[in-house]
Parts: sequence; structure tokens; C-alpha cells
Amino acid sequence: MVNFQYFKKTFFPIFLLIWLSSCDSTRLFEEYKDLPERKWRSAEAITFNFQITDTVQSYNLYYNIRNTLSYPYYNLYITYELLDGADKVIAQKMLQNNLMHPQTGEPYGDGIGDLFDHRFVLLSDYKFSQSGSYKLRLRQYMRMNELPEIVAVGMRIEKAKE
Repeated sequence: MVNFQYFKKTFFPIFLLIWLSSCDSTRLFEEYKDLPERKWRSAEAITFNFQITDTVQSYNLYYNIRNTLSYPYYNLYITYELLDGADKVIAQKMLQNNLMHPQTGEPYGDGIGDLFDHRFVLLSDYKFSQSGSYKLRLRQYMRMNELPEIVAVGMRIEKAKE
């Protein structure tokens, strides 16, 4: 006879994880990198490596930020570089996004307890000219050597809706 409690504790979480991961059919790539000591150093470029196989498909590229409520500013400046397989810069820009409301200090994004996740658009409906390896480099541009209370930085690529 099957022990239901054992099944529930062992296999149910596995089935749940598989089911949840299969629900996101537009996602091509997503990765987070944790920052030691919750500090993003200005000299530290966070790099994500990914592959593109379909050059007909358009993609949306995002950067993700996970911060605590103790983050001392309402906004965040970042610079990004998108590089091809030969490390040639094919797109770059400086962006400013708000993590919290400028007047009230209310956090934006999705939060649990003290942590909040944010997703910001880097490129919309972007088509890669060739298949192969690519890199995205992100740097904080807040004019501080150490930007506190940034827990993790991530990147996401989704298929754009046609």
C-alpha cells in the first residue's frame, strides 16, 4: 500500500515545480545572480550569457532587480551592453527606473516581506541578426562605489507576441 503522506511530501513538490515551470511558454531565458553582502559595486558588471537560435522571432529583453525595503533611493540608473558572439556591442543604453514611488516611498514591484522584485524592459520586439551566443552586461550607474540593498540582478528573454 502506498503511504500517502510520503507521496505528498516527496512527489507533490516535484509535480508542482514541473507544472509551474511549464506554464511560462514565452520565456526563452531567465537567470538571477545574487550579490554578495547585498551590494552592487560600480566596477562590477553583471554578465549573462545566452543562445539565440531563431532569428525570425522577435524578443523582449528585460532586466530584473531584487532589492530590500532598506534600499536608500527611489530610483535606479543602470547601463547595459548587448554583445554578439565576437563581443561586439550591438546595443547599449543608460536607463533610469523607479523602484519606489518618489513622493510616498511605496515600493513598486512584487514583494514578500522585505524583498521586492522588479522587471524593466531593455528592448522590445528585438530581432537578432544571427543565431549564436550573446551576452548582456549590466552595471549600476548611481555614482556610488557600492550600491546597498540590491540582493540580486537578473535577466529575462521572452518571445514577443506576434
